[in-house]
Amino acid sequence: MKAERRRAWVVGVIAILVSVAVFLVPFLFVVLQAAKSPAEASDFSFSWPAKWQFAQNLSTTLAASDGVLVRALVNSVVLTVCSVTAMVLISAMAGYVLARKQSRWAPLVNFFVLAGLIVPPAVVPTIWVLQKLQLFGTMPGMILIETTFGLSFSILLFRAFVNSVPRELDEAAVLDGAGPIRLFAQVVLPLLRPVVVTVIVVQSVFVFNDFALPLYFLPGSDQVTAQLALYTFYGQSLSFYNLLFMAILIITIPPLIAYIFFNRQIISGITSGAVKG
Repeated sequence: MKAERRRAWVVGVIAILVSVAVFLVPFLFVVLQAAKSPAEASDFSFSWPAKWQFAQNLSTTLAASDGVLVRALVNSVVLTVCSVTAMVLISAMAGYVLARKQSRWAPLVNFFVLAGLIVPPAVVPTIWVLQKLQLFGTMPGMILIETTFGLSFSILLFRAFVNSVPRELDEAAVLDGAGPIRLFAQVVLPLLRPVVVTVIVVQSVFVFNDFALPLYFLPGSDQVTAQLALYTFYGQSLSFYNLLFMAILIITIPPLIAYIFFNRQIISGITSGAVKG
């Protein structure tokens, strides 16, 4: 037993050191570069700034290019909130139906759900459809795109978790006079809180950090997202690496905060369905 405990302690220490080296060291490097002068930041040295210019660099970065970074953050927040809300509502209902209802269409639906994880996005046909709907290059169209590409993963999580919910609860609610909508909203959905939090955090980080889909389906500078703004900022700030690192830091903070606060819920939501289902 002592040998096993010692081995577990050594493995834990090694895991912590690896985590520090992989995650905290690069983050600290970005913070230090963001607080330096342009000359110091261009050296890319892992050193303390000679003079802290964090506040000055922050205000300069936020005001650059007529506040494009602030506008991009607002657009990314709107895109993320709307897309993830639609994902949760649609995938929760779809996952519940797939887990509870057995029909001849279930294998076909499951095939398309899995295909959504495997088949790469068809850019040209999707652009054609959006143009016909007059949604190409608009925020509502981008919300539909992000929601659609995130549904497969979310449905699989909800379906696995619903399988862990006893069917007796459904039967008891039906005997008490609950209809389908009331059964799902008041009985089943509150029990899905761990996986709801998991989907919200995981998909929020994915949508907020998405670069390829907005690049294809959301052209123009008026509705630029955070990652596209960072790409543009990179091309305009090759001589001011301190401002570039400040922009990276600003865009990194929201997903980092979400992960720190909801880390346990993410693990619980992913593992509960896998263990009980």
